[in-house]
Amino acid sequence: MKKISLLLLFLILVNCKEDKGLPVKHQASNKENPSLSYAEGFSVENYQDFKVLEIKNPWPKSDKTYRYALVNKEVAPKITLNKDEFDAILITPIEKIVVTSTTHIPALELLNVENTLIGFPDTNYVSSEKTRALIDEGLVRELGKNESINTEVLLELRPELVIGFGIDGNNKAFDNIQKAGIPVIFNGDWVETSPLAKAEWIKFFGVLYDKEKEADSIFKNIEADYLEAKKIAQNVTQSPTVLSGAMYKDIWYLPSGTSSEAILLKDANANYLWSDTTDKGSLSLNFEVVFDKAKEAEIWISPSYYSSLEAIEKASPHYTKFKAFQNKAVYSFVNTTGKTGGVTYFEMGMARPDLVLKDLIKITHPELLNDYEPHFFERLK
Repeated sequence: MKKISLLLLFLILVNCKEDKGLPVKHQASNKENPSLSYAEGFSVENYQDFKVLEIKNPWPKSDKTYRYALVNKEVAPKITLNKDEFDAILITPIEKIVVTSTTHIPALELLNVENTLIGFPDTNYVSSEKTRALIDEGLVRELGKNESINTEVLLELRPELVIGFGIDGNNKAFDNIQKAGIPVIFNGDWVETSPLAKAEWIKFFGVLYDKEKEADSIFKNIEADYLEAKKIAQNVTQSPTVLSGAMYKDIWYLPSGTSSEAILLKDANANYLWSDTTDKGSLSLNFEVVFDKAKEAEIWISPSYYSSLEAIEKASPHYTKFKAFQNKAVYSFVNTTGKTGGVTYFEMGMARPDLVLKDLIKITHPELLNDYEPHFFERLK
């Protein structure tokens, strides 16, 4: 009996030794995961004690996927996760954050967590009054240029998280930040093609701040507002023809038919003349090709960064040959700015496609939305 007992004890010790170091198997929670109706670039999976945030293809032609474990601060001392399974383990709700695009600012404000922002590159581009007030009070530090973030200042701030974006994933500043132990998550909202998919990334910020319900409610209101405006626009029978973009070094750049800009014009019941193109990104065309197709277009939307008809004419006398120019039916968002010059559309337009759509409906169907005042676009003088 003594030998048998010793053998059993030996086997127990061996099994314990073999199990040590193996990853803990976590059971998925019965709780439903946050529903995503449009966004494809991220997902969230709930487990009993933590969540997994997955970021997929955060820049064009990317095949990378990143996984982050999100653990509430009250639960964190009680569980152990295998770091090798994740790109980073984050304690939520985030209390100190750095974001790197003005498109991230509206999500922070809509969730009422803008006070967690402690650093931003190119602060003059921020147009929101709430966040500008934080900048003016010295609560948000200037971090230089987005292409070359001042890592010395950022490391001094020690944020818990940096939200970045990239066109190809190559960013030495982000690499250095991560080597210093500060996680960087690439936000891929801008890669989404649907306006509502871009807006749904507020749920990405919601999970970082343990505010999933608030984020879901905010998005549902934006979605409902957008779909209601779209429904109103579909009731009209006339669809004005629309031209977009302008030339840069003799090449005319304009949205392809698969872009969010084209989708917005379609939902506004406007006849965008390149809506049938399927290219990804923008189209690059010669002036003659554009002029031949759009010389009689009734409306010209977003003519690059030109802020007046005079500026357009000075750039090229060819522009004056378009019917839309001659009828002064040219509309742009570049003149709607914050007090330091940041263009409001670039900051808020992605988060509030419902407002952008209403602007476009007001332009293309002025008889609709009688009491509506545009937020971004105005007729160039």
